[in-house]
Amino acid sequence: AKYGLIETDRGDMMIFHLGMSGRWRIDPAVIGAHDHLLIETGGGRLLSLNDPRRFGSVDLVRADAWEGYAPFTRMGPEPLGAAFDAARLAAALKGKATSIKAALLDQRIVAGLGNIYVCEALNMAGIAPTRAAGKISRPRLALLVEAIRTVLSAAITAGGSTLRDYARPDGELGYFSKQWRVYGREGEPCPCGGTVQRRVDGGRSTFFCPKCQK
Repeated sequence: AKYGLIETDRGDMMIFHLGMSGRWRIDPAVIGAHDHLLIETGGGRLLSLNDPRRFGSVDLVRADAWEGYAPFTRMGPEPLGAAFDAARLAAALKGKATSIKAALLDQRIVAGLGNIYVCEALNMAGIAPTRAAGKISRPRLALLVEAIRTVLSAAITAGGSTLRDYARPDGELGYFSKQWRVYGREGEPCPCGGTVQRRVDGGRSTFFCPKCQK
């Protein structure tokens, strides 16, 4: 669900997805083989969409019709938007026996949450990643919603989490990895004093603390 929107001065909306390793570059010194889309702004700046694996996409739709863009109609609410709250999350999770971690990674429940930020938010909220999603109380879901907002806001401020070849459009790295509570910290201390553990769920690493996450 990690789409981006750029509104043009022609009344169109450019909807892009960066795939696995795509990124925008601003005023690149050299145009490379993987700079597949170049956009020159009215102010003379050059934007380059660099996508080595070609898993990304770009579509142009009318600015007044972007909410009806097919992939968006199947997504849950934006986690930093007003529509995402404990009541909405409780309704989406009602009766679900799947784990809360798997549920939060389902873009139909909430849009745009990735593995790192789900691990971080669950730790901050004190909820075990294996707990059945449909059996979590409303007060604990309220704590989870607040934790998700806090984690994402901190990550945005820090410029994201640089893994492998990720970089911001200005070429700078993201430094939220310096603030990780549990992700990638197996065997290290959790902020609560417990020890971070790692398990594999659906082929993806889950980092958690058995002491404070219940």
